[in-house]
Amino acid sequence: MKEPKTTREYIEEQVAVLAKYPECGTTHYNLAIGLIQQGKLDEAIEELRAAIEGCPTLGEAYVALGGIYLQKGDLDSCISFNQRAIKVRPKLAVAYGNLGFAHLQRSDPEPAVAALKKAVSLNPKFVQAHSNLASAYFMQGQLDECIAAANKALELEPTFAVAHNNLALAYFEKGAYKEAIEHCDKALANGFEVKPEFLKDLEPHR
Repeated sequence: MKEPKTTREYIEEQVAVLAKYPECGTTHYNLAIGLIQQGKLDEAIEELRAAIEGCPTLGEAYVALGGIYLQKGDLDSCISFNQRAIKVRPKLAVAYGNLGFAHLQRSDPEPAVAALKKAVSLNPKFVQAHSNLASAYFMQGQLDECIAAANKALELEPTFAVAHNNLALAYFEKGAYKEAIEHCDKALANGFEVKPEFLKDLEPHR
């Protein structure tokens, strides 16, 4: 059985291909993914820009750029690149998912809901998008919609900690303390850092 390639070997292969075909957008993109895995984000940005130059409809390259800028805390660039991804690939669910998450990070739930609803309509198995949609609904005070979206995420992945936390918050707001405690405990058990003040609010109901 062939051993899987190391990231370094993968990068070397892409560099070798680019030596022969320097304008191949897909190879620039592949090289960027290897560089991202190594944490070389600025080099990856250069390769992704070259990928877009070589292949302007490569939606995944815009998404990857958006992801890097999200890591750097630049939400404007993250939103911009995911919007560009959607322009060239209108059915790219991950671009809508990332766009929604960036709006959430800005505490702007209305565009977040719109983008995340589109993401899950394109890919109904997009767990992260269902969970983020629950967060956006909670931010809007739409508790029943929050519960429905979080439950959808848990149908797909029962240990998804963020969705359990969303349910805990929504049930607490509805006064359903037993359910809130149950889902808070599941969020904690699956590695989510529940806010200490929320744990304190739950304490009298245990």
